[in-house]
Order: sequence, then structure tokens, then C-alpha cells
Amino acid sequence: MATLAEAPAPQSVSALDFARRHGASLAVGLFLLLLLLHGLLPAWSLVPPEAWALPFATWINSFVVFLQEDLGLVVVTRGIADAVQFLLDIVRNLLTGGRRGFGLQAVPWVMLVALALIWGHYLKGWRLAALAGGTVFYLALFGQWRNAMLTLSMVFVTVPLAVLLGFGLGILAFKSRRAEQALNPLLNIMQSLPHFAYLIPVVVFFGVGQHAGALATMIFATPPMVRMTLLGLKGVPENVVEAGIMAGCTRAQLLLTVQVPAARNAIMVGVNQVIMQCLAMVVIASFIGASGLGYDLLLKLQSLRIGQALETGIAVVLIAIALDRLSQAWAEKQPLHRERRPWWQEHIHLLLAVVAVVGSLVLAHFLPEARRFPRGLTLTTAPLWDGLVDWITLNLFDALQVVRGFMLVEVLIPLRDVFLWLPWVAVVIFAGGLAWSFGGLRAAATVAGFLLFIVLSGWWERAMITSYMVFSALVICVLIGIPVGIWAASREWRFKTMQVMCDTFQTFPSFIYLIPVIMLFQVSDLTVILAVVIYSVIPSIRYTMIGLRAVPSQIVEAGLTSGCTPLQMLWKIKLPLALPTIMVGINQTILFSLFMVIIAAFIGTRDLGQEMMRALSASDTGKGLVLGFCVAFLGLTADRIIGDWSARRKRQLGLA
Repeated sequence: MATLAEAPAPQSVSALDFARRHGASLAVGLFLLLLLLHGLLPAWSLVPPEAWALPFATWINSFVVFLQEDLGLVVVTRGIADAVQFLLDIVRNLLTGGRRGFGLQAVPWVMLVALALIWGHYLKGWRLAALAGGTVFYLALFGQWRNAMLTLSMVFVTVPLAVLLGFGLGILAFKSRRAEQALNPLLNIMQSLPHFAYLIPVVVFFGVGQHAGALATMIFATPPMVRMTLLGLKGVPENVVEAGIMAGCTRAQLLLTVQVPAARNAIMVGVNQVIMQCLAMVVIASFIGASGLGYDLLLKLQSLRIGQALETGIAVVLIAIALDRLSQAWAEKQPLHRERRPWWQEHIHLLLAVVAVVGSLVLAHFLPEARRFPRGLTLTTAPLWDGLVDWITLNLFDALQVVRGFMLVEVLIPLRDVFLWLPWVAVVIFAGGLAWSFGGLRAAATVAGFLLFIVLSGWWERAMITSYMVFSALVICVLIGIPVGIWAASREWRFKTMQVMCDTFQTFPSFIYLIPVIMLFQVSDLTVILAVVIYSVIPSIRYTMIGLRAVPSQIVEAGLTSGCTPLQMLWKIKLPLALPTIMVGINQTILFSLFMVIIAAFIGTRDLGQEMMRALSASDTGKGLVLGFCVAFLGLTADRIIGDWSARRKRQLGLA
């Protein structure tokens, strides 16, 4: 037995180590102390003085002028714009008719219906064929054809360009460590910037119109392709690479014939993400002159023609779902190695496509209705929806106004005042302390830098209004998403059903969510927050389900063996182990909420989004980018704190 003298001496703990270990508690304590001393704090620590604001916007605008006038970059950008416009004209006029369609008339609507049916069947059978063909038929039947073709023409141009650009940058990052290190922070910021932040510099450098919308869309959609290409190439097994080297492949052959095919699944997921990002941005690009369904939807929402807006919105949603399912099926489809069959059986879908093209052209030559859907046969559901709005106004208006008034006066406005009352010093210390506790000194410096940029930009109060709206939506999303996720994770059929619903709702372009809340609550902060909730609740549900179902089976069996009830199993075992994954979902909910709050500025808010809309109207690149960075840094602050906590918690639980 060791004597007292032989016992090891206790290790001394430095003040720095103690602060790191208890950083979260210290941050909370200091935050609360500053709130209690609010009336005693100097004025500069409450609201950043205007004199502190640095002219970031002026610096950026000066740099833009330097690029345009001194370097002559405007000549290059106009050349790029002309090239993109030329491609758009060709595709658009082939779909809608015109002088740049190689002298051809617009393709018949029956041809596109037939090709959609054949393509869907080739990829995944009759169900996908019915979805794809039914979507195209809906566009013709409900009078959305021309606008839909304008939208699809932009998608058909921007998707290949974004895929090629992202694929090339992904390969560059894979081949060069320096390129990867340079691209990573740039991609983080690009994926955190709100949609509108892309529009303003594009307007300045490329002008306004269809080409500007296409370029903004392409830039916005590129980051997911870069990341998925890099991830796929890094994930190629070493033995596959070694086999290629032993076969005598050169570096180029190894990349193109071994590594890229082996990374096909990840790359195709990137293509799917590019398609969905392009379709989401095509609607936003209507603000800078991109015609199509997005512009039509924008006009109808502005004039509160809810029935017509909803009809256009359904067209956008159907296109989004169809493109998502088609691209997913394309990504999942693997090359088949079957016994040799006659040529026509091997290429039956190609032959059917040729027959559909030739047959529809012949039919359209003799029957004009086969080329353009007869206007007299088009349907509309707008009166039905307008009647529903009128019924709601007549029968539910008073009740909805009571709810709206109560939420605004008793909940939302007081909460907004609390956020505006918070001292900026306390917020920076609180966020920095959490980051230090979970991620170390570097994380704390990064988070503090993000928030200090907002302080010095002069947009702190607007940023706090944005934060209040995101926080309000986040609380509702958590209260809805986690219970629904728990319910769905408990049964296989519930899980599969909810997965399909989440996948479907996540394909909807963000503007669509504004329609139902405007119908019910008109225009107010409550309307914006409800639209944000509908758009952002999906990650909370999805990651709760994934986290609970990923709990190791042996741990679940141990809990059952020890006699845990289902409720004890949930609270004592499953939820604690799933919490890091659930927090990732909450992190995604915050980012989704930020994006949607900025988009909802279209219907009237007093946050960063409203100022971004003004910057877009004035083509003020500096102001727009500064505001975009403020939004991005709010998102990156939450991402850094929650991400570091989640990673640390997984290590503590032995899950990483």
C-alpha cells in the first residue's frame, strides 16, 4: 500500500486552463452580469457609435471601380456576358421559338412530354416517367408553358457551366493542397452568403437581364460541385489507385479512367445539388431581369394575386421535384453488365426517343395543336384559390387578426426589443466564450472577428433584428422538429414516410413558402417568421431522425436488458447519444432561417435583408457585399460554435 508520502502530488491548473475548461460557464456568467449592470455600462458598450463604423462599402466600391476602369475588367465581363447570352438565346429560342433557334420553330409540347416519359422510364420505371411526363403536361395544360421554357432554358445553360466549373475546381483542389486551403474558406463564405448577395456584383460587372441571372445562378450553384468532387476523389480507396498505377496509368489516365469513375456517386450527388441550387436561384434571379416562372411569380406576389401566384408556384414546385427525382435516379443508376442482346433491345429507350422526336415533328407539321397547346383548352385554378382567400378573409379574418395581434404585441415586438437592448459587448463576450470553451482560442478569435466585423460595419442593430427573427423561427422549429423527428424515428414506415416528405419539401424554392402565410396573415414580422419556420423546420426533423436511428444497436440492447422502459430508453440513452447529430440539424436550421429571412425582406422587414434589397436597387456593390458578409458571419458564428460543440461531444461519447 502506498504511503501518504508516496502519493502523487496534485497537478496545478493554470488560470488559462481553468478558463478554457469552464469557458461556457464563465461566458454565461459574464453575459448575465453585464445584463444586470446594463444601466451602469458606458453608452459605447451598448450600441456601437456611428463614429466607429469603417467605410467597408466605400473600399469595396473603390476596388470595383479599379477593376472596371483601371484594369479594364469590364471588357472581359461584357464578353463573358455576351457569350452566356448567346447560349441562352439558342436554348431559349429552341424551346420557345425565335430567330436564333437555328432556323427551327419551337419544339412541340408533345415532343417534350414524350421525351420526359421516356427519360423517366429509362432511369427508374413508370412512376418516375409519370412524374416527369405529368409535370411537362401540367405546364402546357395550365398555361405556364412559355414561362416554364424560359426558366428551363436558363437551367439547361447554367447547370452544365456550373458542373464544369465546379468539377474543374474540385480536381484542382484535389491535386494541390494550396488550392484546397485557398478554396475552403472561400467556399464556406460563398455557401453562407444569402442569395441576394450574389446579385449585386453581377449587376455591376455583367449588367441586368437574362445573362446576369444566369451568371449569378452559375456562381451560386458551383460550391456544392466543388465540395462533392473533392470529397469523392479523396474517398477513392487506396487499393483502387494502386491498381491503376500498377497497370501503367499516367497521372492523367489515373485521374480520368480510375479516380473519377470511382468517385462517380459523390460527383453525381454534386450534379443533383447543382440542379437544385440553379432552380432555386433562377427564381431569385428574377430580381435582376431573368424572365420565366420566377419573374411571373414575383409580379403576382407584388400585386397580391394569390391564386395566380399559387398556380405559378405549383409549376415551380413540380419542376423542382421532377428535376430532383430525375437527377437522383441518374446518380443512383449504375452501368449494367448483361448478356448480349439484339441492338434494338439494348437501346430501346434511344429508339423510342428518336421515334418520339420524328413523330412529334411530323404530327406538329399537320396538326398545329401538337406544336402549341391550344389556349382555349388551358385550365386555371386561380379563381378557386382566390375564392379560398376571400373565404378566409370573410370567415377567419377576425380570428387570424387576434392571433396576429397577440403574437406581434405580446411576443415578437418585446422579443425584438430585448435583442436590440442587449449590449454588443455582452454578445461578443458570450459568443467568444462559448467558442473558446468548445473549440479553443483560435475558434474564439474567429467568432469574435466575425461579430466585430458586424460592429465595425455599422449594421449591428439591423443584424440584431435579423437575429431576433432567426431566433424566433429557431425556437418554433425546435419545438416542432424534434418531437416530429422522435415520433418518425420510432417506426420504420414513419421514418420512410417522413424522409420522402422532407426530401419533397426541401426541393421547393424558397419563394413558394411566402404564398400560404401571406394568404393567412398578410404582411408582418409574423408572416416572415412563419415562412421561415415552414422552410427551415426540415433539418430539425431530418437530423433528429438520423441521430436517433444511428444509436448503436448494442447500446440499445444493453438498455433493454437492464430493464429500461421506452421513455427511459429515449431520455437516458437515445437522446443523449443523438444530441450531437440533432445539434447539427439545429445548425442547419439556423443557416436555412438566415437565408429565408433575407428572402422574406421582399414582403417587408426592417433587417439586413431590407437594406440588401435597397443596395440591389441602387446597384451598390460595396453595401450589398458588406451586408452579405454580415449575414454570412452570423451564420458562420453559429456554425463554428455548434460544430465545435458537436465534434467535442462526439469524441466524449466515443462516436468519432
